[in-house]
Amino acid sequence: MSKMLKAIKVRLYPTAEQQVALSKSFGCARWYWNYALNACIQQYQEMGKTLKLATYKGMLPQLKKDFPWLKEDCYSAVLQCVAINLNKAYTNFFQGIAKFPRFKSKRDKQSIQYPQNVTVKNDLLCVPKIGEIKAVFHREITGIIKTVTISKTPSDKYFASILCETEDSYCPDSGNKTLGIDLGLKDFAIVHDGERVTKYSNPKHLKRHAKNLARKQQKLARKTKGSKTRERSRKLVTKVHERVSNTRQDFLHKLSRKVVDESQVIAVENLNTKGMVRNRKLSKAISDVGWGIFVNFLTYKLERKEGKLVEIDRFFPSSKKCSCCGHVVDQLPLDIREWDCPKCETHHDRDGNAALNIRTEGIRILTIDGGNPVLAVQRRSKTNKPQGGKASVNEAGSPHLLEEKCG
Repeated sequence: MSKMLKAIKVRLYPTAEQQVALSKSFGCARWYWNYALNACIQQYQEMGKTLKLATYKGMLPQLKKDFPWLKEDCYSAVLQCVAINLNKAYTNFFQGIAKFPRFKSKRDKQSIQYPQNVTVKNDLLCVPKIGEIKAVFHREITGIIKTVTISKTPSDKYFASILCETEDSYCPDSGNKTLGIDLGLKDFAIVHDGERVTKYSNPKHLKRHAKNLARKQQKLARKTKGSKTRERSRKLVTKVHERVSNTRQDFLHKLSRKVVDESQVIAVENLNTKGMVRNRKLSKAISDVGWGIFVNFLTYKLERKEGKLVEIDRFFPSSKKCSCCGHVVDQLPLDIREWDCPKCETHHDRDGNAALNIRTEGIRILTIDGGNPVLAVQRRSKTNKPQGGKASVNEAGSPHLLEEKCG
């Protein structure tokens, strides 16, 4: 049985004294991050090269002499992790995975990482220099604890993410279907298994809390800056945003688990979300729906099941292509939700037809390219170039683009 890393996030309830100790640790880690990042930036401006990990890690002994509170208020291994994480952030930036590292603020989410000496005793989390913190464990902590990351949200809630190395005891369900998923706004996901289509509606998380959020933001705007009442109002606004985020995560986790348990191969479109949010009429709806998070959830859950996720090129005409004869129409506006193929006269539902085409293209990629989407994109530019035509419109949908599917 193979080893695997599994993280469990639990809620912490520190005492007033422990909150002060955690606040000092957060401050030390944040200060050292900003100090090291500033040193790297200055070095690059002067010499054209950034500092290496060993250099700003070697600054710690002298910094602890110059600033004794670094040694008194913070566990030494936490500062070592800050240096490692900064080096990782630079590596991700140079590889094009992430943006340039930013300075940390005390008003944002705070976090510190413990690589060792953190243990679990009943319902307590034992942390160096902090003590035994009361925690709510919703599942048993098994295996070897590798790292523990303690975080504080802007609404003053404390969490611990416990990363453990355990035996992989996952038993995948018998689902072996090949699914094509078309992501949209009116319906969040349209899933086609080759025989039937299933639509999952978009919960519109932000819209459900829009009035409550607007009311609390108006109250916040009327408070005097720096006052205690403004701080209380800020926390109320933050709690609404957290509620929206939590409901979105819950929906995406449950739906991705359901889809993965039914399938072995899933094909989805590689959507250009950054370009799509530039549309001022659709930007809020696209940002709220969470397509990217959903695809990430599908990816890691399929990997654990030893399944495959195939991403279809974003320029593939999934909506405009007839799933029966392969004919591609010239234009198909967003307000047309159903159409008839002018060549074979087959009646299509726009979303169901797109999901079936995505599934078919995913199977083709796995067949001719061994599951390598990069090779498929290169090959697609030379083959299967469709002939154009006009669609015969059967039924027009709503003209309000915010309610219609995008793509």
